[in-house]
Amino acid sequence: MALDDRKLDVLRAIVEDYVATQEPVGSKALVERHHLRVSPATVRNDMAVLEEEGYIRQPHTSAGRVPTDRGYRLFVDRLSRVKPMSQAERRAIERFMLGAVDLDDVVHRTVRLLAQLTRQVAVVQYPSLSRSRVRHLELVPLSTTRLMLVMIADTGRVDQRLVELPDTLPADDVADLRRQINEKLAGCRLTDTPPLVEALLDEVTPTLRPAMTALSTVLLETLVERKEERIALAGTANLARGPMDFQGTLRPILEALEEEVVLLKLFGEVEPSSMRVLIGDENEIEDLRATSVVSTGYGPGTIVVGGMGVLGPTRMDYPGTIAAVRAVARYVGDLLAQG
Repeated sequence: MALDDRKLDVLRAIVEDYVATQEPVGSKALVERHHLRVSPATVRNDMAVLEEEGYIRQPHTSAGRVPTDRGYRLFVDRLSRVKPMSQAERRAIERFMLGAVDLDDVVHRTVRLLAQLTRQVAVVQYPSLSRSRVRHLELVPLSTTRLMLVMIADTGRVDQRLVELPDTLPADDVADLRRQINEKLAGCRLTDTPPLVEALLDEVTPTLRPAMTALSTVLLETLVERKEERIALAGTANLARGPMDFQGTLRPILEALEEEVVLLKLFGEVEPSSMRVLIGDENEIEDLRATSVVSTGYGPGTIVVGGMGVLGPTRMDYPGTIAAVRAVARYVGDLLAQG
């Protein structure tokens, strides 16, 4: 049965009141607080329909109603108007992120900022290697037989490796190698580089081949073989803010949050510029079915290099949370684009 606008307004009011007060919502309070311009009896009838359709339920201890997962879903899909971030909030984001010195710093500032803005558990995936591209490769001579290879990715990731050469290498030859590896690899996805590194071995002049052989081993280790994906987490203490939000114990939720595989599944598989909201039972991870997850991808321009978002109780300020996650993701994407 399709709900008419008045019943949708009643549902919106119930969700907003319950999120704000954590108290089951009664018809009299709704009429007084939300100027619904109908009698409490009409609101009670609307609530009865909403309950019958599975959008709200009555906890056994109270005459008021609370939203169900299905009610929150309809609220997010049809009713919630994403709150624009205020100028003060935008300035706070800029101030907090200003002065980040490297990628690690950006990730740690981002996850702390998200936890503070939303008062939920915040999760940020480090830029994924599989989505990164080579921006530049630098060769720094440390001695005539030793080089420092510096790989800079478009995600701001910087890797440094020592290369021990089999023989001395003049500065002109180092410059020649630097030019050739950048011509071949700059702009390529890290995961696409192995055949290109192999091709470099065949293409360099015979005099450079011994040095290129030593360099190619370190290049492959730097570009490809480090498969680990990393996650930063902040604000787990926020879960304890609403004792009524989680029936029973927090332990299963906390244990699930310790599993990187679980977090990567929740936050690392997000489409570019889209918000994903998983509510309660929509979560395929059983231990997290008392929670909701709001997540999005981030990266420079239209490229997504990782995911970020928050996890909290289903009784969540969805419009505010969606706005905060979107604004922070956009800001971090702009930071990476400038890098």
